[in-house]
Amino acid sequence: MSVSRRQFLKHTAAVAATAALAPQLAAEAVSAKPYFEISLAEWSLHKALFANKMTNLDFPVMAKKDFGISVVEYVNQFFKDKAEDKKYLSELLQRCQDNGVRNHLIMVDGEGDLGAPDDAERQKAVENHHKWVDAAHYLGCTTVRVNAFGKGSATEVQQAAVEGLSRLSAYAQKAGLNVIVENHGSYTSDGKWLLSTIRQVGKPNVGILPDFGNFCIRRDTGELY
Repeated sequence: MSVSRRQFLKHTAAVAATAALAPQLAAEAVSAKPYFEISLAEWSLHKALFANKMTNLDFPVMAKKDFGISVVEYVNQFFKDKAEDKKYLSELLQRCQDNGVRNHLIMVDGEGDLGAPDDAERQKAVENHHKWVDAAHYLGCTTVRVNAFGKGSATEVQQAAVEGLSRLSAYAQKAGLNVIVENHGSYTSDGKWLLSTIRQVGKPNVGILPDFGNFCIRRDTGELY
């Protein structure tokens, strides 16, 4: 196919213009703020923490200096006895501020079953979580991650979890915090069950923290996950 001189010059000019814009477009793409900001979960370093090679106080500094991550997610078991220790929390917060690290959430385990069918047991679990909501608020977090466990049938535990999460969310809402449930085993690893539970709670500050590799309700043995 023959190309006229006019067509050749037109196409050449277009290519040249695109080439000239390429560095600018690339720079804009790199400088554009990402829609999601990556955070580092403390559990990623659980082996080092359990081996006492580092402490919870070291975590935010390491996240920033070693991994270049400025948002962190704590696991309460690594500072289990410090939820109400203002001196400790102040030091942790100061380390974050000194290193440009933002605290996002605290993952809360071992504070009782929010889905316990027994009302007294469930209420105790709700109250046990209060101190972690307070600690999260003090540290500037936006969220606490909890579990919706309980002993009983799927229906019994769900009904209880709806009540437990509703009570906890009311407390957290006063501090402007969210309460999110992870699919962390048992009934919570059943996506349908978990989604139904959260919908029944129906609170704007209650949601789900999905672990996309953990929607497993039965192992090869047939036992409940």
